[in-house]
Amino acid sequence: MADNVVNMFDPKTDKFPYPVETDKHYLKVHMDRGYVFDTKYPYIDRSKWFRFRQGVVRFLLNIFVFHVATVRMGLRIEGRENIKKHRDVLKNGAVSVANHVHMWDYIAVMKAIRPFRSNLLAWAPNINGENGTLIRMVGGIPIPEGNTAATKTYLKVMRNLLIKDHGWLHIYSEGSMWEYYRPIRPFKRGASHIACDCDKPILPLAFSYREPGWIRKHVFRQIATFTLRIGEPLFPDKDLSPKEREKDLTIRTHDAVCTLAGIDPKENIYSPLFGEDSKRVDYYTSTYGVGYKGSH
Repeated sequence: MADNVVNMFDPKTDKFPYPVETDKHYLKVHMDRGYVFDTKYPYIDRSKWFRFRQGVVRFLLNIFVFHVATVRMGLRIEGRENIKKHRDVLKNGAVSVANHVHMWDYIAVMKAIRPFRSNLLAWAPNINGENGTLIRMVGGIPIPEGNTAATKTYLKVMRNLLIKDHGWLHIYSEGSMWEYYRPIRPFKRGASHIACDCDKPILPLAFSYREPGWIRKHVFRQIATFTLRIGEPLFPDKDLSPKEREKDLTIRTHDAVCTLAGIDPKENIYSPLFGEDSKRVDYYTSTYGVGYKGSH
């Protein structure tokens, strides 16, 4: 199956304890700040104090953090001409989707889509965790779990963001971060559900890897460097029923992310849609994360 990954470097690392289910997390959250994500929670905080702090963070991102992330990740961004080409469409609201493969990859996404500013759907425990304030400052929105009323409230906020505010929403459709993982895991339908419900396009992005040079590999122990490619917007097919429209857009988005990552969608080792059979495929080893002590 290793031959299914074409044209790009595959790190094939066994450093990280990738779970059996493809959407599960392996990073441990060491704090619970006690926030309750219910119907009263401000999923998008519009208070003056919050917006002031968020403005300071965005200033620091532009003058410092983006540069540090570029060096740290060995980041290259390709396809920014698609942002300019489709600016008139994207400025009316958009959803972006990418594979989730590094703790700093959302910083790369924010840099890539400038001048647009994005919000990010985030795993609720991360918002409650030790990095929660920072995630909120860069646009993080918790996904409520186990509360139907809260989910309706949160979806209403997403509709307002995309339709009324013409905002931008970034979603990691694989459901979790697997660092330096090469194949594109199955996608959940949340991004397509929101895009179809709001009649907005999905902009696919994909991270792929390059083999690091001698200094990065042997001095800094870097597993790989990163390339982020930006694709063309994908639109919901209004000729399909709502259910089929959502499924179709999910599949097309997954195919686009595969292609941008240098993987033939027909040869990717995972099916495009997440389901009960979405289990890790052990295509190069079956032992992961021995001695793992966390990511940095």
